[in-house]
Amino acid sequence: MKRDDRRQRIIDTLVQDGQVQLDHLAETFGVSKMTIHRDLDDLESEGLLRKIRGGATIEAGTQFESDFRFRQLQGHEVKARMAAAALKLVEPGMTVMVNDGSTAITLGTALVDRRPLSVITNNDAVAQALKAEPGMTVIALGGRYSAKYNAWVGRVTETALEGLRADLAFISTPAVAAGQVFHMDDDITRVKRLMMDAAQRRVLMVNHSRLGHTALNVLAGLSEFHTVITDAQPDPDHSRMIADSGAHLVVAR
Repeated sequence: MKRDDRRQRIIDTLVQDGQVQLDHLAETFGVSKMTIHRDLDDLESEGLLRKIRGGATIEAGTQFESDFRFRQLQGHEVKARMAAAALKLVEPGMTVMVNDGSTAITLGTALVDRRPLSVITNNDAVAQALKAEPGMTVIALGGRYSAKYNAWVGRVTETALEGLRADLAFISTPAVAAGQVFHMDDDITRVKRLMMDAAQRRVLMVNHSRLGHTALNVLAGLSEFHTVITDAQPDPDHSRMIADSGAHLVVAR
């Protein structure tokens, strides 16, 4: 099997299973462990995976978030439930901010059911999905394009946000712990923070499996959010953390 084909198979397995084992890959492809090590090193340098002991994963870490292309292919049913719960908070005529992320795409495309709306977003997929929809005013935030997040970030994005205001901001995150919300990327963190500052109400969207995890950058205190939407009932400690913050917990069943 050619190198590029082998690496694509590794990526496909990561999308399906979330992680791969070095020994299993070497046996499956009939190559040496050193060859697989080089494959994983190259894919890690492209930001497509995170090497762990004995293999690799696309699960988020304190300084790693998997590539947008991976996240877009995972958890469709969970994202749809969370988007449906978020949509209930939106009323026609509102101005809504939608941040980066694959869950945000599902929500963004569903916003047409609440038209007319104005939607402010740095999420390229959301802007592309809504720009031709009647009754939808799309304010796409320019800036520097991040292929990893399929989003616009940087100084131009941040300057644009400073001059805007919204009724609602939908903010997604890969990590919440000890009453704080985190993200591993500094550019993404700054954009999310400015969206929060520009909105009257803030809604946090987080998969229940990411509760109890941290990342490199602190985005905000959990108490700064009015609502927290997750996909399954959190365990008692995490439920108590959300209740203590004063945020309203919504479980998207």
